[in-house]
Amino acid sequence: MMKIASSAEEQTSMKKVVEINPPGLKQTYQTTDLTLTSFLRCRGFQIENIKQTNGRTLFSFPESPELRRAILDFANDDVVNVRSFCGTMRDLKAITRVLIFFFAVLAGVNAVSAQTKTTPQKIEREGVEVEFTIEPIAEPGKPAEVMEAKEATVRFTIKDKATKTPLSGVKPAVWLTQRSESLTDEKQCREKVQSFLQGSLRSRPDVDLNVYYLLSLNQEANISVIDPLLGFGTSKLLTLVMLKSPGEDWAQKISEEKLFVSMPLANQVAVVDISTWKTIANIDTGMKPTRLRLQPDERYLWVANDAAASGEQSGVTVIDTTTLKVVARLATGKGHHEIDFSNDNRFAFVTNQDDGTLSVIDIQKLTKVTDLKTGASATSIAFSPLGNALYVVNAADGSITVVDVRSRQIATRIQTKPGIGNLRFAPGGRWGFVPNPTENVVHVFDASTNRLAHTISIEKGPDQVAFTDTFAYVRSTGANEVSMIRLSTLGSQPDIVKFPSGQNVPADAGIETSLADVIVPAPEGDSVLVANPADRVIYYYSEGMAAPMGSFQNYRRKPRALMVVDRSLREVTSGVYSTTTKLPKSGVYDVAFLLDSPRITHCFEAEAKPNPDVQQEKQVAIRVEYLNNEKQLRVGENYKLRFKIIDTGTLKAKSDLKDVRVLTFLASATWQKRDFARPVGDGVYELDIKVPQTGLYFVFVESKSQGVNYRQLPHLTLQTAAATATNTPVEEP
Repeated sequence: MMKIASSAEEQTSMKKVVEINPPGLKQTYQTTDLTLTSFLRCRGFQIENIKQTNGRTLFSFPESPELRRAILDFANDDVVNVRSFCGTMRDLKAITRVLIFFFAVLAGVNAVSAQTKTTPQKIEREGVEVEFTIEPIAEPGKPAEVMEAKEATVRFTIKDKATKTPLSGVKPAVWLTQRSESLTDEKQCREKVQSFLQGSLRSRPDVDLNVYYLLSLNQEANISVIDPLLGFGTSKLLTLVMLKSPGEDWAQKISEEKLFVSMPLANQVAVVDISTWKTIANIDTGMKPTRLRLQPDERYLWVANDAAASGEQSGVTVIDTTTLKVVARLATGKGHHEIDFSNDNRFAFVTNQDDGTLSVIDIQKLTKVTDLKTGASATSIAFSPLGNALYVVNAADGSITVVDVRSRQIATRIQTKPGIGNLRFAPGGRWGFVPNPTENVVHVFDASTNRLAHTISIEKGPDQVAFTDTFAYVRSTGANEVSMIRLSTLGSQPDIVKFPSGQNVPADAGIETSLADVIVPAPEGDSVLVANPADRVIYYYSEGMAAPMGSFQNYRRKPRALMVVDRSLREVTSGVYSTTTKLPKSGVYDVAFLLDSPRITHCFEAEAKPNPDVQQEKQVAIRVEYLNNEKQLRVGENYKLRFKIIDTGTLKAKSDLKDVRVLTFLASATWQKRDFARPVGDGVYELDIKVPQTGLYFVFVESKSQGVNYRQLPHLTLQTAAATATNTPVEEP
């Protein structure tokens, strides 16, 4: 028995079981005995390693003959100093507690990591290997699992089965639809894919990862949402987003699928959830909000307040894009304001047109640092990363003031002619384009030298510039053509071509030009979309063509600006196709996958957990199933609308309702009618509809006795036969 003594007389007995590793197998001695470990430390032996194993702390010592003799001394009850022994024992116990806590934390971290990293699903067909994963986008303090209404990353990795070579450029098609019953078999999966490919109104996916949506900011107080997959010349209007008053500018927060729209007449900014196309908030911003800009990290939305009334603050309002709360209101100066940022999110720059100044704002502190005098009528602003400089346009004297972002001082000026307008930089930030509608020219300067490079003649009022990787596109308000300047020729003589952009010139629309873009690049690449408000049409142009390939009707609405919302899969690296999306509701989803060549279809599975932050909607008492929604209307002829109503509580047909009312209206809102449907048995209701003119019609159903209004049930979209019998645009009377 080992003895611990503070004097020759005082001794304490302790029991020990010793484990000595067999010779030659290990160069260390390991023990879980805390008393033996303390004894060896008191004898001067160093602990080489400490680790947790099966819930116990394992101490390791370097193997040596001296260590073996000390272990025998311990077994033979040798004596050590009690003070030294107790101090060592206390320290080792503390270490043990720390290790237990550390490994518990580590286990929790590993559990969270396991939640975040979902198990890949893999199939092998036709010599191709496809792997699918869906993972949540991590948020601090939030559960790391896929949830309803939360961003998630969808990823497909496609390889050759034999060689494991990534398959690039294969363009898979993917749809997500919530599963209502049992597991989807291969036959049902193929049928789902086929219905999605046909664009059937009866079978629409909950999430479509193959499309982009075209948004038109209209002269009226609404936004048209157009689905290009429905084909040229036929109805493509997916929905209308209603606003309190007409919009002036907009900005899209891609990471959270939010669209912000300024409404000067309402003194508010509307917030639209672009996963549901519903307005979720209207934020008070102060007088006359116009220009909207998201800073590079999308944390804050900056709103220009062009207050005209005496005594009202003119400057910017800053909104937190997550909480949708106003975090600052800053007075900067008089007149219209344009906004830009340093690329490190440290500074915001705000022009004050009437004062001829540039306000520099510290974003972290949300305070104004200084005002730089740039000259009267500061009308436009743009940042170039090439020289880390800001360029401020002065329309009155035709000068472009160059501000060094590091020093926040004026570096130089580039002189053009009076009348210059919106400044834009081509991809890369080298070439700056400034249209001058007064002189009918576009000035092009080189940001690497800060010198004017070209003055290009563009007829009839050039006012806006947009870019693809190959061309600069210039719109003129007095011409029905768009000019294209080949970017690769700007080092010498610029190459210019044109294409027709409508039957009427934009100025004939008789409306004020929006601050937002009227020409935007299409997701396919090497193509653009052009709004013509006078034609009430949006044209699609592909580079290399002599004229637009097609057009999209805006249903008698004048488009003032365009935006593209892209939800399609993109090839992020060779053979890896990915995008972010939201699953709209909790539950299990079929992830329908299609590869065209070789032909592969398969339904993977994804699950969204309930989101505690989402206010759960009260269950609607009834649901409606349209029974003949793929038929077409004919003008002036009776159309028998048939639909079935089911009790959502009992899942049984509901046949006894006397107040089932149907609202039918034309998409242009120039005609509508309300009628009561008649029950015909087994939960089926009928109504004869006669429409007066060609166009797109929406059908809504309500029942006051069930507490269900028009907005709570899915609507039906119908197209007149006359409109679908031709590929030419339909002009509604």
